[in-house]
Amino acid sequence: MTLPQTPLAPETTAYPARVPLHNTPMGLLASARAGQRNVLELIPEIATRQPMLSGRTGRRWHMVMDPGALKQVLRDRVEDYPKSTVTKLILEQAIGDSLFVAEGAEWLWQRRTAAPVFSHRNVAALAPVMTAAAERSSARIAAAHGRAGDMFAEMVTATFEVISDVTFSGGEGFDRSAVHRAIEDYIAHAAKVSVLDLLGVPGWVPRPGRVMAGAAMREMKRIADEAIDSRRKDGRRPVPDLLDLLLEGEDPKTGRKMTTSELRDNLLTFIVAGHETTALTLAWALYLCAFDQGVQAEAREEARAVLGDRAATQADIANLPLTRQIIDEALRMYPPAAFLSRTAQVADTLCGRDIHPGDTVVLPIYALHRHHMLWDDPDQFKPSRFRDPKAIDRFAYLPFGDGPRICIGANFALQEAVIILATLLARHRFTPVTGRAPKPVMILTLRPEGGVWLKVDPV
Repeated sequence: MTLPQTPLAPETTAYPARVPLHNTPMGLLASARAGQRNVLELIPEIATRQPMLSGRTGRRWHMVMDPGALKQVLRDRVEDYPKSTVTKLILEQAIGDSLFVAEGAEWLWQRRTAAPVFSHRNVAALAPVMTAAAERSSARIAAAHGRAGDMFAEMVTATFEVISDVTFSGGEGFDRSAVHRAIEDYIAHAAKVSVLDLLGVPGWVPRPGRVMAGAAMREMKRIADEAIDSRRKDGRRPVPDLLDLLLEGEDPKTGRKMTTSELRDNLLTFIVAGHETTALTLAWALYLCAFDQGVQAEAREEARAVLGDRAATQADIANLPLTRQIIDEALRMYPPAAFLSRTAQVADTLCGRDIHPGDTVVLPIYALHRHHMLWDDPDQFKPSRFRDPKAIDRFAYLPFGDGPRICIGANFALQEAVIILATLLARHRFTPVTGRAPKPVMILTLRPEGGVWLKVDPV
């Protein structure tokens, strides 16, 4: 960690960092520029106060913020609303026809095969890897005491260690640094919305950014394929990791097992989603704790009472309710998947409005989580909202989606986030850096542009 080139002092803004949503209509070119710069800038401010908006930018679109309509799209009629063409164009180059992108029967058999891998028992068995990563992260942060460090970069390091260890635990033939570089390169160059995407131009027409990232993607896939083939020859680990569990998995209805390419695409999905989203959640949670020193002090007291001098474990999670509430509130304010889209396949009605086949249905999770009809003072950091999760409308809070396609790794991510956050808050004090507030920018995920720079001190 290195010192920033700005003085240190507490932040004084009324609200934590937020996206400046627009108030004027945007045409095709303006939308394309916004999509390249920050996808969330496509959301109008009025979306945080209305149940649904509709318009046309190249094609008809509808933004849905109404919980009942969201339930219809994500759960009741999920087959009528597959992931949009734009989403597939962005992701297929990196993760092929994996669980995240596949539709219909292809998705269903993969989901049946992978679901047991993320059972409560298997996820709990992976917790020691998370505890060890929390210890290493805490040690790195301790080395920066008295200075400022980029907590987003540190959380990316910590969570990539976890996902690497639980995916390819032996590490033989798996070049972690090369895979990490390829992921970062892909997000930087290929994961942005292109004007060709908005116009509905077929995927075989090259998008320059995705062409630039192609070589790194091919190398990442080669490394993963070699690691999978090596494991097939060498056999499972004494404590099975995700690769072992997927190699052994089969569709309970058909007996079908994943090929090397199917295994690779799904493992890369878990690696990309499994470390990036959790790192973001933790970085935003630390930023919010620095923003509200009172919440941070209360969470530290809770963590120290439970943990003492040791790192958190899976058995501690039930005794860390405030830590979990902070994670939930960070996911509300800065959901990693903050902007989803679907393509309507059949005629339907949402909020009394006609939906035509081919219409794009946008699920702006960022606007949903900050909606003034659903949340009290939605731009404020209030972990206490989640003291009684049952009081929150199920479809007003969707950090992991819902319905059949709810994120398969949600429990894994929440377990990891609580273990790491509690360990760090028990041992370190975080304060903001003047002039270095993070800017929420969504490309593939909702990232803090410029990092999360916080001063770190011992407790």
